[in-house]
Amino acid sequence: MAKTQLNVRVDESTAETARQRAMQRGVSVNRYIEELVKQDAGEAGRTFVDAAADFMKQYESVFAEEFGDKR
Repeated sequence: MAKTQLNVRVDESTAETARQRAMQRGVSVNRYIEELVKQDAGEAGRTFVDAAADFMKQYESVFAEEFGDKR
């Protein structure tokens, strides 16, 4: 996968925390930030799927009544 450069500005305290956390994990700051973003995106995806499942469970009878219970 091709990489692209992303420049961000953070306060020095945040930058130092990122450096320390990356070092503790034995990865570069770039890799650490990339992993955080991927993790966050995954959590959002799971949240959406969970919400959709709850919606379907709540309104299952309405859909069955309208469209039949064809499974």
